[in-house]
Amino acid sequence: MVPTPELRTRLRKLLDERIPESGRDTDTRLLDEDLDEILLESANVFAAAAMGWTMKAGMLQSEMGDVERLTLGQETEQLVSLRDRVAYALGMAERYASMAKASRPGSVMLRVKPAEEWRP
Repeated sequence: MVPTPELRTRLRKLLDERIPESGRDTDTRLLDEDLDEILLESANVFAAAAMGWTMKAGMLQSEMGDVERLTLGQETEQLVSLRDRVAYALGMAERYASMAKASRPGSVMLRVKPAEEWRP
């Protein structure tokens, strides 16, 4: 697909990577150049979303680190586990991959008759 600003915006929505108000693409996980690469390598926007969610799943370890629970005195904060976040991202990738497959043209069956059958 040829990247356009409209496709890039749509892909950001599907990836939940919206640019914050008065922000820039550097305020998100995926830069515009990253999205353009994904779009160039994809057959449709759903295939691009599947690839983007797979990339996001790989980024989670470096973003989260190893902390899943914080305790300060009597207060404890439980974070979403890395396993749950990766499972969610890969689930989204799978969902968009199936949507990409469904949006492709299906097969068509044609019946061909010899020319002599068409004569009156």
